[in-house]
Amino acid sequence: MRNLAPFILLLLVVAVLLRVDFFFTVIYFLVAVVVLSRLWAGRAAGRLRAERRFVPRAFTGDTLTVELAVRNEGWLPVPWLEINESVPVQLQTVPFGRQVVSLGPRERHACPYTLACRRRGYYPLGPVHLRTGDLLGLARRDLTGAAPDHLIVYPRIVPIHRPDLPTRSPLVALSARSSLFEDPSRLMGVRDYQRGDSPRRVHWPATARAARLVVKQYQPAVARETLLCLDLDPEGYDPERRAEATELAIVAAASLAHHVSTREGLPVGLLTAARDPLADGRREFILPPRAGGAALIALLEILARVEVAPAEGGGFVTLVRRARALLPWGATVIVVTGATDPALREALLGLRRHGCAVLLLVVGPGGGSDGADTADAAVAAPVWRIRTEADLERGR
Repeated sequence: MRNLAPFILLLLVVAVLLRVDFFFTVIYFLVAVVVLSRLWAGRAAGRLRAERRFVPRAFTGDTLTVELAVRNEGWLPVPWLEINESVPVQLQTVPFGRQVVSLGPRERHACPYTLACRRRGYYPLGPVHLRTGDLLGLARRDLTGAAPDHLIVYPRIVPIHRPDLPTRSPLVALSARSSLFEDPSRLMGVRDYQRGDSPRRVHWPATARAARLVVKQYQPAVARETLLCLDLDPEGYDPERRAEATELAIVAAASLAHHVSTREGLPVGLLTAARDPLADGRREFILPPRAGGAALIALLEILARVEVAPAEGGGFVTLVRRARALLPWGATVIVVTGATDPALREALLGLRRHGCAVLLLVVGPGGGSDGADTADAAVAAPVWRIRTEADLERGR
């Protein structure tokens, strides 16, 4: 249309000088075409809507299908529409090629594509860019269809067959979720009488109302809590294998959290400091131990987003020292790092003196001969040396 304006102006000058009616007719026709094209393209573009439907959460290794749809909500047809979706390279199975379609009144066009979740992360999808215009290309409109959405890819979960997590809680000896010690001052409810129950536990008023024997059920006095301390300071890992080692550390933390929360049904928390794309910088993550699926999902979402970031202040050792304020006596602290130093050993010794059981995971390729447990004499704590996911799966 920019090239057409000088041409119309030139025709107008010629028509005025020569006073030829045909030139005036051509000018009227061209001006009408330009005006109608702009009106048509503007009205049609204003009635275009784009939407994106997909499952916003997945695990590493999953494949997702995203349905991108563009709909013409107006009564004017769209002669041509160019669709271009922004997709992260890490998720692409094949590049999203630009599509050019035409839409009739109230017509909808779907553009499905597939995502391969090869690596954990927090990925933006979109925005989708739309371009339309008239048949002659005199008027074009560029617009953004659907706002960006985000996909969370959780870390890989490795099944741990024999974790043997250390603890000072008496509950670890039980295969069931019942407790060895109960607080008789904290009545939790009643249950049906079972053979072997003490007569002192019979709740006589409830028995009379229910017309059957029921006994009192008390809340446990001691419950094991587990806190994962994840080191994401770059200084804690070998520079040559840092990316691989930190990813393995995150997989280890996610797998242990899943095991404690799902298999054992016990509270689990997270303590780490890393770069967060939502915060646009380094921040601390402090999740006190909580039980249940919602707490586990919140923990996994953090592990999906975090990235290695330079330490600030005292770094990871300072975080480990602060863990004592979050935990009661008998809790378990699992420290996942790439290397140990005297300052970290001193912090772990302080946790043991506080009454916590400590497990140290040293992550990194070449970090051991067979992945078996050893003992750190300085803190009297078991050490798992994890070189691969297979070492983590064996548990010790």
